[in-house]
Amino acid sequence: MNLTVSGPGPKAHNPWVSGRFLSAHPGLRLICLPQSGGGAGAFSGWRPHLPPGVELVSVELPGRGGRGDEPLPDDFDTLADQLLDGISDELRAPYVLFGHSFGALLAYELTRRIEQAALPAPRALLVSASRAPHVPPVKRVSERSDEALLEWLLKNDGMPRELLKYTAFVTYVMRAIRADLMLGEAYAVERPDPVGCPLHAFGGSLDSVVPPADLDAWRGYTTADFSVTVLPGGHAYPHADPRAMFSAMAAVLPGQMRAPAAGPVSTDQQQRRRS
Repeated sequence: MNLTVSGPGPKAHNPWVSGRFLSAHPGLRLICLPQSGGGAGAFSGWRPHLPPGVELVSVELPGRGGRGDEPLPDDFDTLADQLLDGISDELRAPYVLFGHSFGALLAYELTRRIEQAALPAPRALLVSASRAPHVPPVKRVSERSDEALLEWLLKNDGMPRELLKYTAFVTYVMRAIRADLMLGEAYAVERPDPVGCPLHAFGGSLDSVVPPADLDAWRGYTTADFSVTVLPGGHAYPHADPRAMFSAMAAVLPGQMRAPAAGPVSTDQQQRRRS
């Protein structure tokens, strides 16, 4: 399948999009939503490994990065509504939504709103390292003290240890992390409400926050194709090996994304699919 990004371009100076990265002759737009506290810069490490024909669009949420002067989101539904309004112009080209951890829950809610508004649907919804919305969180880490929360982040690759020497920056980042964790832990649906596009779940083999066995709970959230892919690594596995992440994406998006030049996914990968 040959895809061509066409139609009117996204609006200029959009605060919701930061760090757009274009490959030669882009045919598929990859819209990425970050983990708790993360900004658009969370996906900057993906740029050197971007497959041919893919345009990387990183979402910048309020209260961080270039939007640090804005209030942090305090309501999940309001954030999802604002996000849809903010990136609606990005949906005019063939696109895929990718959300990691907190971003996966937000990507699912965004997809629901896109369908309800009869806007162009994503070619696929890719959810990474996240519980399914109807599954209650095992732990509410947002209620922990600053010290305990930081310890949990360090243990689960949510904060690089080399940043600890920058005390003011850590304090600044922690406020957004805690705010997003509170929204994510409070977000729940009574039962799966399936979207119409394919949904593919990804996780890390060593992730203790969202163990691989929990990913199959996403199965009921689509009426189309579904798969689970487990890659080596912990909760931050997509950023530890971007080439492996892109190879895994390409495997579930045949004809839409090619694997990067580094080759196929590691043989340690486990994958289950439902056709």
